[in-house]
Amino acid sequence: MKFRINRSSSESPHPPVEPSAPTPAGHKTEPEVVEAPLSAHEQDLVRASVSVVEPYATEMTVYFYAILFARYPEVRPLFPPGMDTQRDRLLRALLRIVELIDDPEGLARFCGHLGRDHRKFGTLSAHFPAVGECLLASLARYAGPAWTPDLAAAWTKAYGAIADLMISAAEQDEAVRPAVWPATVVHRVSRGHGIVEITVRPHMPYEYAAGQYVSVETPWWPKQWRYYSPANAPREDGTLTFHVRAVAGGSVSGALVHRAAVGDMIQLGPPLGDMVLDAAAHSDLLCVAGGTGLAPIRALVEEVARRGERHRVDLFLGARTGAELYGVDDMLRMAQRHHWLTIRGAVSQEYIPGIRGSLPEVLAEYGPWYQHDAFLSGPAPMVVAATKTLRLGGTSLDRIHHDPFETPVLSIP
Repeated sequence: MKFRINRSSSESPHPPVEPSAPTPAGHKTEPEVVEAPLSAHEQDLVRASVSVVEPYATEMTVYFYAILFARYPEVRPLFPPGMDTQRDRLLRALLRIVELIDDPEGLARFCGHLGRDHRKFGTLSAHFPAVGECLLASLARYAGPAWTPDLAAAWTKAYGAIADLMISAAEQDEAVRPAVWPATVVHRVSRGHGIVEITVRPHMPYEYAAGQYVSVETPWWPKQWRYYSPANAPREDGTLTFHVRAVAGGSVSGALVHRAAVGDMIQLGPPLGDMVLDAAAHSDLLCVAGGTGLAPIRALVEEVARRGERHRVDLFLGARTGAELYGVDDMLRMAQRHHWLTIRGAVSQEYIPGIRGSLPEVLAEYGPWYQHDAFLSGPAPMVVAATKTLRLGGTSLDRIHHDPFETPVLSIP
């Protein structure tokens, strides 16, 4: 079956569509849903089909890429050599879409994020029919007898709506900004414990908000993008500083920590995320940072200082040992310059003078925080536990801000 999207385009086929990351703060325009939502019966059919193929999910995604590359070999060079991560993201994106199948606004928002960020992969509107064709063929193969004409029609309609949303978002984004920004490394300093600070200067103006995060591609691992938060508010010279920890098995983080040098060039994707100062409703702010989660928190504190606004900021830094509490001296110097900033550091696995305990435990001790907006950044387990502590203390969920876990676009609200 040849799949067609009902849109005119002069573009030629290229790479398929993979999930990626969310929209920048302030970029609120979403494409309109060009097709009516699926009927209740069609939604039920799609959900039921996922239950049928889910036990074969791994095999189905392997089959999908196999036939995609066999039928459209020109797209293969657009992907990294290793496809395990890509296959996992495809599966989770499909599951997310099915979750949103009865939520037109949520579906439009999710697909808008996908469409905008896919520009950095070189995705064109002409790629979508190839993906749709191979996706439906894969679903049909693994659904077996459950793949009826009605189910095929429901999935065809669903994919058509998804593709139109992504294409519209990409076209709108293309009119206002580039897909990628080349940037040169201009400074590099080691902070110990496998952490380096890397400062880059984009070759074109790069507008972002403090607290957002950026996808980064290195020349040593093309087609592999990882997310990092700038550790600074926007500067007059346009530079951005990233805190990068070398992660075991992490190709991008390893390259940035062990190979990147002044003069090397990397690529930046669009700025993304909503953990920004404008999201705060209260004048009092609680900031919680674990490990390299300090980066976006530091940027937010800089932004408060830059604006000269009357915020009171309570900042908690956490680590397992005192030696791992990197960045404390820098933040203490900021606290000396700004009376509205209070810094507390806590360690969880070492007996030293000062506060001892995990960040969630320390928050409970110093709380409650229900009259604050809370900004959390660090390892996912810490963020989850800190959120639970704050909720028990009366903080409403809409006043707790943090980035999505894992692949950001797969976790957007």
